[in-house]
Amino acid sequence: MALKALDYDTLNENVKKCQYAVRGELYLRASELQKEGKKIIFTNVGNPHALGQKPLTFPRQVVALCQAPFLLDDPNVGMLFPADAIARAKHYLSLTSGGLGAYSDSRGLPGVRKEVAEFIQRRDGYPSDPELIFLTDGASKGVMQILNCVIRGDGDGILVPVPQYPLYSATISLLGGTLVPYYLDESENWGLDVNNLRQSVAQARSQGITVRAMVIINPGNPTGQCLSEANLREILKYCYNEKLVLLGDEVYQQNIYQDERPFISSKKVLMDMGSPFSNGVQLVSFHTVSKGYWGECGQRGGYFEMTNLPPRVVEEIYKVASIALSPNVSAQIFMGLMVSPPKPGDISYDQFARESKGILESLRRRARIMTDGFNSCKNVVCNFTEGAMYSFPQIRLPPGAIQAAKQAGKVPDVFYCLKLLEATGISTVPGSGFGQKEGVFHLRTTILPAEEEMPEIMDSFKKFNDEFMSQYDNNVGYSRM
Repeated sequence: MALKALDYDTLNENVKKCQYAVRGELYLRASELQKEGKKIIFTNVGNPHALGQKPLTFPRQVVALCQAPFLLDDPNVGMLFPADAIARAKHYLSLTSGGLGAYSDSRGLPGVRKEVAEFIQRRDGYPSDPELIFLTDGASKGVMQILNCVIRGDGDGILVPVPQYPLYSATISLLGGTLVPYYLDESENWGLDVNNLRQSVAQARSQGITVRAMVIINPGNPTGQCLSEANLREILKYCYNEKLVLLGDEVYQQNIYQDERPFISSKKVLMDMGSPFSNGVQLVSFHTVSKGYWGECGQRGGYFEMTNLPPRVVEEIYKVASIALSPNVSAQIFMGLMVSPPKPGDISYDQFARESKGILESLRRRARIMTDGFNSCKNVVCNFTEGAMYSFPQIRLPPGAIQAAKQAGKVPDVFYCLKLLEATGISTVPGSGFGQKEGVFHLRTTILPAEEEMPEIMDSFKKFNDEFMSQYDNNVGYSRM
């Protein structure tokens, strides 16, 4: 039979190599079970509103007015919307060329980019140039744009932390580049060792790979750690010495659940270091409205800021952005509101502060409930989630379970996660989807289920896990880390 113009055999090989575990086999099986009527708890993706988080009131009011501007002409609008929401809606509409239905500049609305630059300056204490900020359809699109400009072919390598968020492995595969892994140390709360970086780069170069860029995810996904200032300084020095572009994925910067290691941006540390680093390290930083206490994943709003990239490179990145004409305009307004929320004294401030504080305090409690719950289970050990939205427990599978997985034709942690899904309805992501050391197994789950449901979920997990371990245990002991 003749091949069609587009058949599986004639697909771009890079598309076939591309894997994205967060929406992989486990997710597809969970969707099937849901269709069959089973209750599924989707903890596979950081999607706060899908798990019951309520949207913040003020930004939704502003965007509602921007989406339906005729409401602003209604004499009763002040009875439904607070005056500051009305004022902000008029402000954002004035920045557009024809409301939310009109394209913006391919880099995003200049007025919103100015608000992002002011936010960065307040956060870091250093100037930020709106001309070096591009608004994007979520941080993921920004990452893809930059990697598309960095990767020239399979001889180009990108340093990526392992465990890593599959956006990076999938995009690097899709673009025909090479992922160069550097392993985080689980025994040191997923810390980064620069010596490990050096070994990874040396090995890649010995294979003829040109390492072009380094990715950091801070706070970590899936590992939940926060990088210290000292660690960031080491990384920036390394990038300077090795002439690497640093890609700083900082989308979880609002999600911090401890006080010992607050979030500090790569840009601030770089500027604090002074010359020659502050004007020598090329840095691209990413942020989003999808995480934090906003959780507006479906809106697809993000930005990236470029530091020390030559003007001609910025022009080429602008050209690539122009192919898509315009980022989502309503998401740009969400971004403007995130970086410039209500201030003390504003009509909506008290409600906004109460809502955002309530979400973050609940997430902090949920992080503790989940960590403690995992650590109470047989053959499971879990570092505390310092930041982000995930727990990444190590599952110490008995040899009997590994053998059963092999007989079923499954990777061991996939086998475990499928059994967990079938028994409890909890949909997770196996650690193999993020990368992990040989013979070590994990799963990733979000900490996003409703706080009042968390004890029941963890009880259900413990019951399943302990029965699973008893079923497959052949009396081999395990030491905890």
